Amino acid sequence: MKKNVLLIAVLIISQIAYSQKSKDAAMHQFVGKLLAKMTLQEKLGQLNLPASSDFVTGQVSSSDIASKVIAGNVGGVFNIRSVTKIKELQEYAVNKTRLKIPLLFGMDVIHGYRTIFPIPLGMSSTWDMQLVERSARIAANEASADGIQWTFSPMVDLTRDPRWGRVSEGNGEDVFLSAAIAKAMVHGYQGDDLSLPNTILACVKHYALYGAAEGGRDYNTTDMSRVRMYNEYFPPYKAAIDAGVGSVMVSFNEVDGIPASGNKWLVDDVLRRQWKFNGFVVSDYTGIPEMMAHGVGDFQTVNVKSLQAGVDMDMVGEGFLTTLTKSLKEGKISQAQIDKACERILEAKYKLGLFDDPYRYCNAQRSATEVFTAANRAEARTIAAQSFVLLKNNQVLPFAANKKIALVGPLANAKENMTGTWSVGADNSKSITVLKGLTDALGERGNVVYAKGSNLEDDIELEKRATMFGKDIPRDNRTADEMIQEALKVSAGSDIIVAALGEGAEMSGESASRSNLDIPEAQKRLLKALVATGKPVVLVLFTGRPLTLNWEAANVSAILNVWFAGSEAGDAIADVLLGKVNPSGKLSMSFPQSVGQVPLYYNHKNTGRPLGTWFEKYRSNYLDVSNEPLYPFGYGLSYSQFEYGKMELSATQLKGNQTLRVSVDIKNTGAFTGKEVVQLYIRDMVGSITRPVKELKGFDKIELAPGQTKKVIFELTPASLKFYNSELKLDWESGDFQIMVGPNAKDVSTMKVNWVK
Repeated sequence: MKKNVLLIAVLIISQIAYSQKSKDAAMHQFVGKLLAKMTLQEKLGQLNLPASSDFVTGQVSSSDIASKVIAGNVGGVFNIRSVTKIKELQEYAVNKTRLKIPLLFGMDVIHGYRTIFPIPLGMSSTWDMQLVERSARIAANEASADGIQWTFSPMVDLTRDPRWGRVSEGNGEDVFLSAAIAKAMVHGYQGDDLSLPNTILACVKHYALYGAAEGGRDYNTTDMSRVRMYNEYFPPYKAAIDAGVGSVMVSFNEVDGIPASGNKWLVDDVLRRQWKFNGFVVSDYTGIPEMMAHGVGDFQTVNVKSLQAGVDMDMVGEGFLTTLTKSLKEGKISQAQIDKACERILEAKYKLGLFDDPYRYCNAQRSATEVFTAANRAEARTIAAQSFVLLKNNQVLPFAANKKIALVGPLANAKENMTGTWSVGADNSKSITVLKGLTDALGERGNVVYAKGSNLEDDIELEKRATMFGKDIPRDNRTADEMIQEALKVSAGSDIIVAALGEGAEMSGESASRSNLDIPEAQKRLLKALVATGKPVVLVLFTGRPLTLNWEAANVSAILNVWFAGSEAGDAIADVLLGKVNPSGKLSMSFPQSVGQVPLYYNHKNTGRPLGTWFEKYRSNYLDVSNEPLYPFGYGLSYSQFEYGKMELSATQLKGNQTLRVSVDIKNTGAFTGKEVVQLYIRDMVGSITRPVKELKGFDKIELAPGQTKKVIFELTPASLKFYNSELKLDWESGDFQIMVGPNAKDVSTMKVNWVK
């Protein structure tokens, strides 16, 4: 029987492989014939990706983009929304150009399209790959229903410096978790068949090392060893490649002194030759001409360097379109290089089914019935609640529905800020605020009174920078003391004070780096006044990055980190505050005590003088603060308590390709059903190169009823032990290993095994 099952499986796999080969052969034949018909200028047009001003429906003929399309100078367009506008422009490409090559339409669908989910840093805090993939699947379905075929997501840049604003778009500090999310996001967007009209092409970004910008300042220089690249920063990108991602976006920063947009080693050698990526590569917004400011050549030269490196599509720069003909005549590039880049763009369009039906993504009925639906919003609400991280709780949460609640803070009724940064498709007029969420949830049973309490920032110019792109919070022109006094008056008759404070939506994200990671002073004054009342204060923290919360951690009754939770933020927050949902999020990025500690991450390496206990002279430490984070990676509380039993190992001596089974019993000793993320770490005690003090190698999110116990089992193989050595060879080495299990990176139990080849 087993042989028959195996034979059937082999036959099925063989049929799938044969079918794929047939499809690939048909694609290559089609694209090859089309390429042979194209002029040089038509080929260069396919490499050009302009951004469109979002023209009014029916006015495409008078838009700047229309003339470029008719001239055959456009391969794709981004920033156009709506089926009617996209169809209108696609008709120009199909009906008014010689070869009728359809356009590729892209958009920044980062954490949802119309239905907005938590920012990616919040999504990563769910530690739930099914939820991550589901959010991408819904986003793809909605975007494709509105004509979008391509998203510039996922961003998988490893982020260890919270000063960098784009930590909000990433998955945190850990390579293992980020790689798992990369895989889930790609599959969510692309599904199993890109030719289906409800899937879209994913684009992993920003390749590479963008999250390691010096000083946490966006677009800044990046410099690191190749050992660190391969072991820590490259794997999430490679996970996306292995998952079949269709496109890659190169980053703004330099790598080994050469900007990524023109780095042949990075794109051609590593991405294409080592990792076997066969999709297409696109620059970031004006990334190619920006190489001039880096100091590597004039406009013609940087475009030559970019094409030679293996970049196929020029976003906005239009240098491929305007300079490559001259460079070809001068022998600086070859016709084969242009043809290959064009071929990759055409293949993406073929895989999306655009040559069969250029309008397959322009279904007005789908747009009307499948976007921002009640079902999608319900899922966004559920997912948002799973992303919240309970950082502190002095038995204040959850509170009863009959309590009198004073809701205070500039983010309590800030509808436009609930979706956070990079929510370009959102209709923020329909977002649910904390005020609405709590009021609706409590109804006649409770009483919610509201006061703004403070402005987002004292400095009006700083506040403007923090509320760009329609994320306005109307400024209150009263004095700070007058606003605080109103908040205290509102709070006087309350049982509990809920303070909705933190960052504005655009205080994190692209070009939103910060040197100060505190809650803004205007809000901190308010919070101190609220705490001084002696009433329980729950801090509902809005943020797109780890903040420094020392005073808050010491003085408020409870802290619920809600990130920017999306369209349904207010309802999800109410669900957790009232106990309808038990919080289960875990941090994917360490929260520092001080900005002076950053970059701060759990999987660091020891020095030759590692710290024992703070403070020891002539050890690696600070004079004024310990080395520890305020909240470690993997940390997050619950309304329940989980008891970890003794870790059990299947063996302590292993040889070769044996499998190590690591098991631990987890018991819910609390009164609420809850979810716990059980985390497995290892440490390679001796290596040919220095190894981190801990590395995440497994996690499992389980749900337990009160009193219930579950056994969690992890399996480790030699593949789990591999790393890139000084010769950049991926291998593992015999020796002793520490095996650690716990609820976060700090609080773990440890056992030792010896594993030899």
